[in-house]
Amino acid sequence: MEIERKFLVKTTPQLELYPCHQIEQAYLCTSPVVRIRREDQEYILTYKGKGFLVREEYNLPLTREAYEHLLPKADGNLLTKKRYVIPLGNGLNIELDIFEGKFSGLQMAEVEFPDEATANAFIPPEWFGREVTRDPSYQNSFLSQVQ
Repeated sequence: MEIERKFLVKTTPQLELYPCHQIEQAYLCTSPVVRIRREDQEYILTYKGKGFLVREEYNLPLTREAYEHLLPKADGNLLTKKRYVIPLGNGLNIELDIFEGKFSGLQMAEVEFPDEATANAFIPPEWFGREVTRDPSYQNSFLSQVQ
């Protein structure tokens, strides 16, 4: 189960202080969501159920060869981004995605929570902008289909 809130970003913190991962992801299907991802040198196949704040999520490891075999079968845009992991305390992290390529300039911050109560009680940092958790046009699967 994935419980997360998503926000646009007003101002970017000092990024050189935090670990960064290079991500490339593509969608084999958007309903249901079936995604392949390369994060640095790890490869993952993900299934995501319907929903916004709370939804099912299953991750399976892929080999590089399997990822490369599936990549040409993906529909739509290949999404590329840098992900910075920023600790919040209490076991929570901000995953700040800075998109590249077609969506260069888009920045979104996501925070995953252990339960809905913690998610609902969360007060975002000042540098977060508008919340887009329930806005389907900010889901990566939607972005993959934007012309």
